[in-house]
Amino acid sequence: MRAGKLSRSITLQRCSLETKGPTGAVTPAWLDFATGVRAERIDRSADEATRTFGEAERITVTFRIRYVGSLTTADRVIHEGVPFDLVGITEIGRRRGLELRCERSR
Repeated sequence: MRAGKLSRSITLQRCSLETKGPTGAVTPAWLDFATGVRAERIDRSADEATRTFGEAERITVTFRIRYVGSLTTADRVIHEGVPFDLVGITEIGRRRGLELRCERSR
């Protein structure tokens, strides 16, 4: 992994707890656990997928970062102020790096 390709900065967030609003709706509270993580954006695509509620546009982005322990698909990525859900994590080498497949949050 070449340092020169890590030209983007992302933030990794973890859901710490859920809060209940005055209407009874439960919303997750996200806390940063890694800020300023250098990343390489591999690809970006917009797919239109037919879902049970109709057609929806799904934006996917793949990032490569240096290895971060304890990262799971329950966490999320913030890139340029936009939240992305982690849908897949692939280890590169032996704890050398991670490839994060992300989908834009709704």
